[in-house]
Order: sequence, then structure tokens, then C-alpha cells
Amino acid sequence: MADDQTSWAAFAAKSPTVAGEGRRLLAGGTTGDGGDTGHAFLVTVRGADIPPRIHPVTVGFVGDGLYTFVLRSAKRTDLEEDGRYAVHAMLDSDVPGEFSVRGRAHRVDDPATRAAAVAAWPFEADESYDLYEFSIEHALLGERASADEWPPRYTSWAA
Repeated sequence: MADDQTSWAAFAAKSPTVAGEGRRLLAGGTTGDGGDTGHAFLVTVRGADIPPRIHPVTVGFVGDGLYTFVLRSAKRTDLEEDGRYAVHAMLDSDVPGEFSVRGRAHRVDDPATRAAAVAAWPFEADESYDLYEFSIEHALLGERASADEWPPRYTSWAA
């Protein structure tokens, strides 16, 4: 990741409560052989006059980063051409809480990082998948004591 980007680890060091709850909400589904993964919505953009696209994806924590694997698709084109993204955790009525992050996604070419991610992933990510790491520029956590409490209490973090 470029020096001017905030990794998940750097975000977690600066805002441990928000990052901890965010990780719990994002990785609420499955565990592979070395990292926590879950399902989320990925929003990608490409240019100012093209509407954003929303894609369901698997996201995961491997080492100090937040990642996703992407096949050749519109979302991969968007990430390559623009890089801006937003990720929003799936909502679970039994676990009230909201979490989203936004920033820039960067393709990861390092073989060791890719191997660690492949080992941690809940599905087979072969060579047709590109690995992307998400830098964190902004995070938003919405907390509720119960599913009936509204509105959530929001905590925001920015790099």
C-alpha cells in the first residue's frame, strides 16, 4: 500500500473501538484458515458522470489488511480505472449495528500476501481472481442496544 494510504492496521491503532466493532460486523460470517471473512456490499465508481455500482462481495481480514478478491467484471474495471470504493457490512437484525468504510482499493501483486489471502478465503480464489486491499479514508459505525432502538449512535473516523 502506498505511504499516503491508511491501512486497516493504522486505522485500528488510531480508532480501536470503531475498528474492532467494524471488524466484527464485516467478518460476521465465515472463517478460513487464517483470517476472518464475511459478506458485504462493495460500491465502486468510475468518473463523475457515471452512477456508482453496488456489488455483493466477500471481504476478509488477513494480516494487517482488509481485502477482497475480484473476478474480471465491471467492479474490477471500476477499481482499476478509479480506485474509489465504499464497503458496507450486511445488516443483521439479530446483531444491530452498521459499519461502512471508504477510501481507495489497490491491486495486490505480492505473492506472499496473495497466498495468505487464498489460504484464509472461504472459497477457492484461483488465478482468475485479482486481490485488492482497501485503504481506509473514512469509517462510520452505527450502534444500537437493541434492534428496536432508533436512531443508531454514530461514530465517525477520518484519516
